[in-house]
Amino acid sequence: MKDIVKVLIRTFEDTFAETPLVVQSPGRINLLGEHTDYNNGYVMPAAIDLCNYVALQKRNDTELHFISIDYNDTYSCSIDNLEKSGKLWPDYMLGVIEELLKQGHQLGGLNVAVTGDIPTGAGLSSSAALECAFAFGLDQIFNLGLERLSIVKTAQSAENNYVGVKCGIMDQFASVFGHEDQVMRLDCRDLSFEYIPFTSSGISILLFNTGVKHSLASSAYNQRREECQAGVDLIRAHHPKVTSLREVNEQMLTDYVLPVDKTVYQRCLYVVSENTRLIEAGKDLQEHNMKAFGQKMFATHDGLQHLYEVSCAELDYLVDFVKEDSRVLGARMMGGGFGGCTINLIATDAVADITAKITELYKDKTGLDLEVYQIKIGEGTSLVDVKNENINQHATY
Repeated sequence: MKDIVKVLIRTFEDTFAETPLVVQSPGRINLLGEHTDYNNGYVMPAAIDLCNYVALQKRNDTELHFISIDYNDTYSCSIDNLEKSGKLWPDYMLGVIEELLKQGHQLGGLNVAVTGDIPTGAGLSSSAALECAFAFGLDQIFNLGLERLSIVKTAQSAENNYVGVKCGIMDQFASVFGHEDQVMRLDCRDLSFEYIPFTSSGISILLFNTGVKHSLASSAYNQRREECQAGVDLIRAHHPKVTSLREVNEQMLTDYVLPVDKTVYQRCLYVVSENTRLIEAGKDLQEHNMKAFGQKMFATHDGLQHLYEVSCAELDYLVDFVKEDSRVLGARMMGGGFGGCTINLIATDAVADITAKITELYKDKTGLDLEVYQIKIGEGTSLVDVKNENINQHATY
């Protein structure tokens, strides 16, 4: 059991004088499939070995008492009068409660303490992990009978409706359904998915955090969605059954979009190409061809940089630095863009050397300290075995 979980349990017991149920839910990475989710495309996420942890127990009244160890903060309210906390961190859990109440579930008062080791602001979906851990815990202590997909959708709705972030479903899905040493090929059109083994022997996954988030991020995200829809609309005039870029091929783009709007064409071309690339990348993993898989990561970054135009100088610098190093199999920006992390597949015996060099050069180039996270593909949402002091990786419904 991690030390932070021991601190969590001790804090809960000291504060509330009872032993809690403890749930862990991981952050996530996305190997391939960026900006494809809202176009009904494919994504390839995986849970990681960094988690948020929620300790909770029922109360005999309708009061809600929350403790955040990481923020050294508390918040209390009543389940009969839910409103935004003004602190944000409790809202992810309050939103889950509100969604479950709307679904007709019977809940009561709670004592809750939370902590985690997922870096915030790095694009690893710490908020989704918190929502999923809390929803899983509520299902356990109130015997709600929720299926895992219901937990995913409830957590997503909490973030959409209560917190006000219009995220897709990938983050929560990866957090709940992740499996150790497996990536998921998730179809965002119908939520069907399959596990694909990720053979990482001799290969390490590193995230290089630029430490920047340019102001273009939110406005550009909305603009890209509009541009993709504009492409769909142009094609639908000739193919009425087309409802998203998922049903579009490159010939359609050449015939109906390129003559009208080159920018929209480029945006749509990236999405169509990325869906094809992800399917082929799944075959690479099944054939244990990590070199070919890594080259597709570089190709994805190129598309995000030049066609979709959501990269930035800091991200491009980090990818360009490793691109010619044979010890790096693949790298690309990860997430919405204009900052955040690059994800890199690096030969394990070269990690120390490459990290030292790129950290120094990035500091010289930008004046910023490069944060580096070495992560592994981990297990999805599950109970922590408090008595035996190890994580029960096989908790099922």
